[in-house]
Amino acid sequence: MSEDVTYADLKFQDSSQTKNIQTFDNLEEKVYITSKTEMGKLNKLQDIKEELERNVSLQLVSNTNISKKIVNLSITMQELATKLCYELYRRQTEHKCKPCPERWIWHEDNCYGLFDNLQTWQKGEELCSAKKASLLKIKNKRILEFVKSQNLRNYWLGLSPRKDYRSYDSMDEKIISSNWYIRDTHYLTNDMSCGYIEKMYIYYDLCTERRKTICEKLANPVKIESMLTIKDPDGRL
Repeated sequence: MSEDVTYADLKFQDSSQTKNIQTFDNLEEKVYITSKTEMGKLNKLQDIKEELERNVSLQLVSNTNISKKIVNLSITMQELATKLCYELYRRQTEHKCKPCPERWIWHEDNCYGLFDNLQTWQKGEELCSAKKASLLKIKNKRILEFVKSQNLRNYWLGLSPRKDYRSYDSMDEKIISSNWYIRDTHYLTNDMSCGYIEKMYIYYDLCTERRKTICEKLANPVKIESMLTIKDPDGRL
């Protein structure tokens, strides 16, 4: 039995479809509005993020500049403290600001210890090592001029022991010599020669002979806080 489709039925179907289309349109519009709103929020958040990144970057640059200024200021203060201490040291060799052990000589960046008890070259090397130092090496003109000014005699030097005997060398000729490097001395034998200083020259003798010892090591940094407590340098220290 066939069903008769009336005008009212068609009208109802059209009305129902229209409502569905309108509902879909409304839903699509809401989705669009919501997406647009969320996109706006996202853009704002992105702007805030970029602003924060710029602020952090500027702060880092500022912190870097401040750090550099602090480093430069520290270097300048250390240089001034060292210069002032050296002036005080020239007046009083055992001044409390001195960066070298007691009775050691301070010159530029190094400390020099002179020990007059006579001993073999190897014992002299061991003495220096025990004091966290090494036998003196004359490796540049500044040290050479300092050594000449001290008029040293009969001190073992930090020259490597040698099997071939030499009578003497001029100190000026030995500055760039590779022989200043002291290798492991376990090979040292009784017939080897070692160098010692005699005023302007370097002489050689058996390493088993007994002579004085001169050691060298890096000076400690001058303590800035020790300089801040010093009174007027015009004699009232």
